[in-house]
Amino acid sequence: MNKDPNYPVKVEKAIAKKYGEDTVQHPKKNWNDNKEKEYLSQMKEFHSRSEQTTSEVEIDGVLISKKLITKESNRSCPVCNVYSFKSKDDVYMSKFDCCEKCYIQWIEGREDRWLKGWRPDANNKTTT
Repeated sequence: MNKDPNYPVKVEKAIAKKYGEDTVQHPKKNWNDNKEKEYLSQMKEFHSRSEQTTSEVEIDGVLISKKLITKESNRSCPVCNVYSFKSKDDVYMSKFDCCEKCYIQWIEGREDRWLKGWRPDANNKTTT
C-alpha cells in the first residue's frame, strides 16, 4: 500500500487530466428535481409497456413467459419416455429420435436396423 496520504487526490487529478473533469464528478452534482421526475415517468412508462407485452402461460403448473417459449420442444425420449435436460441427448434425438441411454442400449452397432424402422416393444424386449 502507498503511505502517501495525498495519493487518492493525485490519482483523481490524473484521471481528470486524462479523461476529463466529468469522470471525477459526483453523480448527483447535476441531478435535480426535474430530472428525477422525468426519470420516474420514463421508468413508469417502460414498466407499463413491458407488462403489456409480457404474458405468461401455465405449463405443468408453472407460469412461463411466452418469450421463453419459441417452439415446441420434445425433450422426452419416445422409446423410454424419460425427460432429459442433457445436451448430449440433443444429438441422439435429432439423428435417431431417442436419448443417449436408449442409443447405447438399442441402436449402437445396429444403426441400419434402427433406421429401417425397428423399435423395441413396450416391455423393452427385443423384437424381430
